[in-house]
Amino acid sequence: MSDGAKLVLASGSPRRIELLQQAGIEPCRILPADVDETPAKNEIPRSLAKRLSREKAERAAAIMAEDKTAAGAFILAADTAVAVGRRILPKATISDEAVDCLQLLSGRSHRVYTGVCVITPSGKMRQKLVETRVRFKRLSRREIDRYVASGEWRGKAGGYAIQGLAGSWVVKLVGSYTNVVGLPLYETTGLLAGDGFDVHAGWNAGA
Repeated sequence: MSDGAKLVLASGSPRRIELLQQAGIEPCRILPADVDETPAKNEIPRSLAKRLSREKAERAAAIMAEDKTAAGAFILAADTAVAVGRRILPKATISDEAVDCLQLLSGRSHRVYTGVCVITPSGKMRQKLVETRVRFKRLSRREIDRYVASGEWRGKAGGYAIQGLAGSWVVKLVGSYTNVVGLPLYETTGLLAGDGFDVHAGWNAGA
């Protein structure tokens, strides 16, 4: 087993960092993996999330292969997609995208998929796809405009952050809440622990 093993997070997402820290795991290095996130032709949401998590992990692994200080490190990558049916919503970068997303999500259910990929120190790859169903209340144009003015939507899949103001819109959630935030903790820690990463090593750090 790998007591005190190092973890490289192939993501610069503050939310994923915070979620890992919530679970008592402190990455030894943050290594955002730059990959093209454009969906392939006819690619379905669940396939996109799984493919991008794999590509991010592989990109980080290629970089870390040249870094001797990272020997023995696990690599963790994830990608989250928000979808209505087969339609994949963008990671909103401009206000018009956020408005379009929120109008589409208003009063209906959508699905959030996160692909999680772990590459072990021995080079073995393990993946998991997690799905959560979320239903929003019907949103007025005023609510949408106020939310867009808050700026919380920037860079978020589907144009919202459930851990922020938009959490008050959730009528029903079936599945993992942390998945919607950006990293399903139960499944992620399970993948890591299954390959010998001690997910509890930092729990008594303050003792």
